[in-house]
Amino acid sequence: MAMFYPSSFTISTRGRGTYEVTDAVQAAVRTSGVREGLCTVFVHHTSASLIITENADPVVQRDLDAFLARLVPDGDAIFRHVDEGPDDMPSHVRSVLTQTSLGIPIASGRCDLGTWQGIFLWEHRHAPHTRRISVTVLGGAG
Repeated sequence: MAMFYPSSFTISTRGRGTYEVTDAVQAAVRTSGVREGLCTVFVHHTSASLIITENADPVVQRDLDAFLARLVPDGDAIFRHVDEGPDDMPSHVRSVLTQTSLGIPIASGRCDLGTWQGIFLWEHRHAPHTRRISVTVLGGAG
């Protein structure tokens, strides 16, 4: 029998950077009772995104931040949408260049991630924010 399990959680950020949410997503999958299927993770904001990246070495996240800072610098004169400051439009561009939704296979009742993979919220704004993330689990119990 196919199962559908929607859930959500919030995460408070301290500002720009990555925040691992793997445990919260795995908890939603575990609670759903789905053993084999698909987990969709979605962030409800236009200045934050979701990524799957290495979770063993925090230097990886710092390097990703440094790369995006070079690619989409705050305060760039090409941006006219600056209502909330110099990081406003760059945060939107960073979100568009990354992703707001992830599809992750479920195997044996868990997100089937690789050994060094973790799920991260990537906050693109400098100020702290509370971000809402939805987790939808589809699949079967056996």
